Amino acid sequence: MRVVFWCAKRHDTPIAFAHDVEVPETWDCPRCGLPAGQDEQNPPPPPRNEPYKTHLAYVRERRTDADGDALLEEALSKLRARRGA
Repeated sequence: MRVVFWCAKRHDTPIAFAHDVEVPETWDCPRCGLPAGQDEQNPPPPPRNEPYKTHLAYVRERRTDADGDALLEEALSKLRARRGA
């Protein structure tokens, strides 16, 4: 059986399936990569892209400024001890 999937950019993608398989709800559009559904009038919305985060942004999510200051002081103390200062 043939099933047509539609993406948000209105690309149609006909896919042939065997009669005894379960047809998936969505299919990736081969033209643009967006998710496509079987309802032409109501295709799945494009996925929401998260903005790029730096390593420092992730660290700041996990630690408070006080925690960061304590870790920095600990690391500096170790370096000073190694250098004999």
